[in-house]
Amino acid sequence: MTRRLSWALLAVLVLAQICYPLTTGETRARLTVATVVLGYLLSVGHALLSRGPRTAAALVAVATVGGFAIEALGVATGFPFGSYDYSGELGPKLAGVPLIIPLAWTWMAWPAWLAATRLTGGDAGGRAGRRGGAYVVRRIALAAVGLAAWDLFLDPQMVAEGYWVWRDATPALPGLPGIPVSNYLGWLLFAVLMMGALRPLAGPAVATTDGRDGPMFALWLWTYFSSVLAHAVFLDLPASALWGAVGMSVAAVPLAVTLLRSRRDDRHRSRQPQRPGVDATA
Repeated sequence: MTRRLSWALLAVLVLAQICYPLTTGETRARLTVATVVLGYLLSVGHALLSRGPRTAAALVAVATVGGFAIEALGVATGFPFGSYDYSGELGPKLAGVPLIIPLAWTWMAWPAWLAATRLTGGDAGGRAGRRGGAYVVRRIALAAVGLAAWDLFLDPQMVAEGYWVWRDATPALPGLPGIPVSNYLGWLLFAVLMMGALRPLAGPAVATTDGRDGPMFALWLWTYFSSVLAHAVFLDLPASALWGAVGMSVAAVPLAVTLLRSRRDDRHRSRQPQRPGVDATA
């Protein structure tokens, strides 16, 4: 049930994102909100059905509640991202923050964590759960970089649409005017804190990955490759396509390679002749 429901929600989400470049104005803003809500339901729902209430509650606590808190702080004080304001196009606001914004970070925080878990040895056998603290540090770092790098796509796209504006956008990354470097550094800092809190709050259920996580890996890879294509071809944002492609590749490309190798190895094992007297399930 977990996989079927997750795949179904992912299919609807992909369809909504494909429609995004085909719309404009208020329709595009509404589609943006709908996409975020779908993504949020997908990630939180998957966490609940695959890992249980504790994991889902931890994800909501660190990403949704924590995301809102850091955004409210940012809007009010300019720390840690820089000084910015949201327009009214993304729906209702609380403390100056559109309510869908923390949902967006929750949506992508969960697949970022699972991707990092898979890449740091958290396979179905649970080997990483028995290793030392260095693996935990690597996992948190990789998940945080992967999540923060997503903003190299997100912020230029949303600023181009006028959904938020920066009061002082200097210094900026080459090719990405209108967004200060402090924004990306602020999200990296918060992503580290978020991922560092997720593991102890969620418990051992998030220390490994298994076959139920296929939809989340697909979500992560779809987000990466579709964002590169959309920014480069459909949204006329070639610089963010390049920056995002480089930033998210730290997690996305190794994950794609790992999954392809795992699939190849599974096929190879399934084709091996069974020796007489050997139990295939041993």
